[in-house]
Amino acid sequence: MKSIAIIYGSSTEHTKNAAEKIAELLADYSPTLADIYEGDETPFLTHDVLILGVSTWGVQDLQDDWNDFYPKLEKLDLSGKTVALFGLGDASIYPSSYVDAMGILYEIVIQKGATVIGEVSPEGYDFEYSRAFKDGKFIGLPLDDDYEPDLTEGRIINWIEKLKPYLE
Repeated sequence: MKSIAIIYGSSTEHTKNAAEKIAELLADYSPTLADIYEGDETPFLTHDVLILGVSTWGVQDLQDDWNDFYPKLEKLDLSGKTVALFGLGDASIYPSSYVDAMGILYEIVIQKGATVIGEVSPEGYDFEYSRAFKDGKFIGLPLDDDYEPDLTEGRIINWIEKLKPYLE
């Protein structure tokens, strides 16, 4: 079984709550839960699978703690790492930059050598544009706890099931 770190940044608790739900659903895998606010690179270096959670602020902005950590992320070698991404955004007020921060993290982890898993179909999502939308799919799990909180748990459960074959 691969070692898993769930690393998140959260300003309004939505991303933290999603990270905790993911950790609960993956309890059999004994994941490490880490807040990027701590600025600790260790989970990136000591785990095989990294599940990264980020929210988008404004237009194309990373959550503050991820923004602060980004220079360290640019220096990491993620070769051999498997990464899954989940992002929180507001598709109602920001439909033209929905979960862009997830796309920003995707771009850097690919550049640093990681393999990204966990694509999601856009079916059921209402948005205009997203930096996290590539080749007809989201590169990770988009969540909107502001306007679609009733869909969050089901989306997480379905996504986790898709990830499990990569975690063995």
